Amino acid sequence: MSPVSAAAVNLRLALIGLSVPLQAEEATSAQLVAPILARQRELSRRLSDRLCAADQRIQGFLDDYLADVFPEGAGDSPRLPRRTLVLDEAGLARALSLPVNADSFTSPLLSSYRLANGVLHNPANDRRTTAGVFHIAEGGSPIPDDKIAVPKAVFARLLTEAFEPPEVDLVLPYLSKTDHPAACFVSLLLRPLVSPAVPGYATERRMETRFIVPGGLVANLDFVEGIFGNGGDPYLPENDASLDPGTWTGTTGCVILAPHLTGLTKKDLGLPHVDAATDRQKRDGMCWSKPDERYNNGQAFKVCARDARGVMVTVIADNYFGYCKKEVKTQISYSANLFGNVEEEHAGGALVFPSYNLGGGYTDDSAGDDYRLDDVLARNPERFVRQPEGHAIDLEHPQHVLVPARPTYSLRSMTVSWKSPAGERSIRLRADKVYFGPNGYRVQLAQSPSDHTHWDLIATVATVTSCHKPCTVSGGGKSEISKAITDAFIFGTAYVADYEADLEAVEAILARDHSDRFADPALRGTDTRPILSNERSMGSVIKLLTPSEADYSAEYNAWLEGIPQHVKELVFVVKRFYRPEWHADWRSHFTVGIMNGRQGNALRLDGERINVNMLRVGFDTDGSWRLFGLRHDFNPAVKVQTEDDITASIVGPEHLAARPGPVIGLSRKYVQNCENLLFQRPDDAIHRGYD
Repeated sequence: MSPVSAAAVNLRLALIGLSVPLQAEEATSAQLVAPILARQRELSRRLSDRLCAADQRIQGFLDDYLADVFPEGAGDSPRLPRRTLVLDEAGLARALSLPVNADSFTSPLLSSYRLANGVLHNPANDRRTTAGVFHIAEGGSPIPDDKIAVPKAVFARLLTEAFEPPEVDLVLPYLSKTDHPAACFVSLLLRPLVSPAVPGYATERRMETRFIVPGGLVANLDFVEGIFGNGGDPYLPENDASLDPGTWTGTTGCVILAPHLTGLTKKDLGLPHVDAATDRQKRDGMCWSKPDERYNNGQAFKVCARDARGVMVTVIADNYFGYCKKEVKTQISYSANLFGNVEEEHAGGALVFPSYNLGGGYTDDSAGDDYRLDDVLARNPERFVRQPEGHAIDLEHPQHVLVPARPTYSLRSMTVSWKSPAGERSIRLRADKVYFGPNGYRVQLAQSPSDHTHWDLIATVATVTSCHKPCTVSGGGKSEISKAITDAFIFGTAYVADYEADLEAVEAILARDHSDRFADPALRGTDTRPILSNERSMGSVIKLLTPSEADYSAEYNAWLEGIPQHVKELVFVVKRFYRPEWHADWRSHFTVGIMNGRQGNALRLDGERINVNMLRVGFDTDGSWRLFGLRHDFNPAVKVQTEDDITASIVGPEHLAARPGPVIGLSRKYVQNCENLLFQRPDDAIHRGYD
């Protein structure tokens, strides 16, 4: 821990009267501020340790909500802790989660370890089912039938017990191995996003959520702070949401961790005997027949109270990190429902840039006449420097090379060439450079993952698509939108069933005149490009050999349907590896080996094996992999993850959009991820060769 972090922690411990490490207490700086801290503690005492504004809203709700359980003079209703260790800066939770004089902390609830790259928290419970977990107090908003209804008096008793944890749960890990361990509650303010900002239509709106946990569970606050950020000191007016109503949804949440509640019995909490229980209580197990029956059978649960006033209080009887995050998600959804016109979505998303394998050569016509290198350089004269050959270098990223429109990339000649008024110009094609056309079309050399002796030209389109998967159930594929599909790739070999017959069929396809294929008679004879011509890309050949009722005649489609798929694949292989210097003698370069006196089925190019990409899509009924060959010009899209799990969305009118969409007259949805850190994890790692 850095000296600054240690000093920040020690200052806050001293502020609420807790012990600090001896060496910190003896430091000159600590002695200087000691009188000031003593005065501040006395002021807090005289003010009866007043609650912060957010906690006052929560306490006011509880007092009113439980008024019929605790009528005036009949007893005290549950009270929030008056004095907590407030985490008013990001990073304090992490510093407090480990001993000041050790690199690990262990308790019955979790283990924490200091690592070279941060910290590892391992809760005792790290994966949970949702069965029987969700309990809702009666007397507030309607309770869904699949949730467990809790009598209001029982909720009040649970809340009271939540603030009376065992002393061992309150001990701060930071001081746990010193001569004077300290125990306290720790609190954190979050300001989760509920409504994204839309310029000219809506301002950003956030709710407020307070976490209150026993000191031994400060690691949970380290976790949620990393996801949702730190809302600052709740005692300062600048962090009081009610003083800035234009940015607040008007809703307040509270989350209290109390794992010890699983040890309480149903009878002690006030649940009825089975003979006096309602049918729903019997169904949900909210009654007892034996006095020692534990609440919820001793299993973890969370219970909340909420109504239309906009305050939601949740007690979680566990320290599983996932419950903390999901509770914030639930409270964001609650806030969105009350605020209106916004929605919390269980969503995933990514910015997706299409990418292609160009093989060994390609002429980029994507810029057309709309983009010119001269215009790019004129807009950024200080960033780009034109070179004598006509291209330009990016001074901020020297590996980036800007080339004029309509460049030709050739892996065979290792050049990038283009036409200029002075004639054809060219530069060397290098693996350590990335080439951009004036419209942002990117081309670079890349090694084949399955054969590092083989290189391809890989192109990435500059136009991005924002993919958003909304309102998705668990396991519905939110994360997969932003994950690389390469995990499902299998590298195989090009296959021939009968070498002589298959290559004869390929030769017939290559020799055929395809200019008669069009359904429109006016187009017939207009496209005479041979399959192996440099003027045809791989994508063009694939389209040429794919039936299309809209584009091609019935006779041509029938001819295509008669070509076996593995023969089409061989045509694509020949197209991919063909070199102009072969002329018509392409066939002599493709062979198969002889195995045990008979011809094999693996196609080879000049004696070297030809690799192809296949995609594993699920399993067959017998458990075998289902493999499908990929197009030879396929390359996984380049992705930038933008959402995963918790998204805030708002719908606005069409005219606010920066540019019109494909359909006129539709509103637009604006989405924003609610998390500071995107949360990616493998769901499992059990399929050998796949995960």
